[in-house]
Amino acid sequence: MEFILVSIMAGLFGTGGMTLLLWAFDKSGWARADMVRALGSYATRSYQKSLQPGLLIHFAAGIPFAMFYIYVLSHLNLSSVLAFMIGGGVIGFVHGFAFSFVLVILAEHHPVDEFKEAGFEVALAHFTAHVFYGLLVGFVIGATGYLSAPPA
Repeated sequence: MEFILVSIMAGLFGTGGMTLLLWAFDKSGWARADMVRALGSYATRSYQKSLQPGLLIHFAAGIPFAMFYIYVLSHLNLSSVLAFMIGGGVIGFVHGFAFSFVLVILAEHHPVDEFKEAGFEVALAHFTAHVFYGLLVGFVIGATGYLSAPPA
């Protein structure tokens, strides 16, 4: 039960931070990185109707990914919040690197014109956001003490 609760907390916190970072990249004009609307409009085929479904999809996906991060981190001998953050960041690095390539390929097939192109800036924004997600998930895991060894 604790695994589920920590996964939900870590997933929501990590996804929330990731979503805010992508929103900031998008609003700054640096990259078209609004993952929430991209996901929502993929489901609704409409930019205008994409916010709520996109939020639901993005946050719902963040929880199982947090479970995977916890699983991987549980196999490491980490003992501090910083170590869990670094471990989560490393997993986020790998996750973001792989996802960035997939994103560029999938964008060509997106049903909404605003998201049909994903160049270097978009890939870099999503890569960075995945690293940030990992750092935040690692923070929650370390701060809750869920995977910390009991004192000897």
